[in-house]
Amino acid sequence: MNIAIIFAGGSGVRMGAGVPKQFLEINGKPILIHTLLLFQEHEEIDKIYLAVGEEYIPYAWHLAEEFRIDKLQEVVAGGETAQDSIYNALKKASQENPEDSIVLIHDGVRPMVDYTVISDNISSVQEYGSAITSTLCYETILLSKDGETVDSLPLRKESYAAQAPQSFYLKDILEAHEAIRTRESRYENMVDACTIYRALGKQPHIVQGNRGNIKVTTPEDVYMLRALIQYKENEQAFGLGSADRLARKMNRYRKKMEKK
Repeated sequence: MNIAIIFAGGSGVRMGAGVPKQFLEINGKPILIHTLLLFQEHEEIDKIYLAVGEEYIPYAWHLAEEFRIDKLQEVVAGGETAQDSIYNALKKASQENPEDSIVLIHDGVRPMVDYTVISDNISSVQEYGSAITSTLCYETILLSKDGETVDSLPLRKESYAAQAPQSFYLKDILEAHEAIRTRESRYENMVDACTIYRALGKQPHIVQGNRGNIKVTTPEDVYMLRALIQYKENEQAFGLGSADRLARKMNRYRKKMEKK
């Protein structure tokens, strides 16, 4: 069983819009729907669980019906933090699915993850027990405690930006959340599942992501998303990028055959 856990409980304060950013419409669809459709249309995804602000639960169900997101199993109330929201969705999924199900935790405002990246996450969990979607950094990363002076510079060739999905076996990630929740600090400085796993001394496995997999946070991101959606539509219409997709598909096939 492969399950998408989508969290979309943010208020969109940094966006400055009158509605949460996940409900802003781009090309006739809310950003959240663009995201949900990625998993709805992926043949390896069996179910979707969604976490939103409690007041938006009826609206989320309405959108799911309007855009035919029939893999959606449940919409749960989000929590105080993103990690609380994810935990609520994981708990609901654990009540209805085997503990060895694979869960792909994904941000509701990351609507441009590649189809193949989702497949690679599932394969990575099957082989390594985890998957952290990441891209190699093209810019120099600076570490600074005060925001004014540079404390250290990790090598660029060793620097990656973590994205989503971040994927695990349901039992493993739920136990990790519950371990963190017993601590007095709980989710303080826990920005994602990778942080949680590392805090518990676990070693997650990196999966190569796609560079267009942006998180929509600011108004500038909305303009970028519009351009990316237009690019994606051109790909589908004119076959641009098809060679790259075929190469990645063949690479996954070779890996599968090597395991046999």
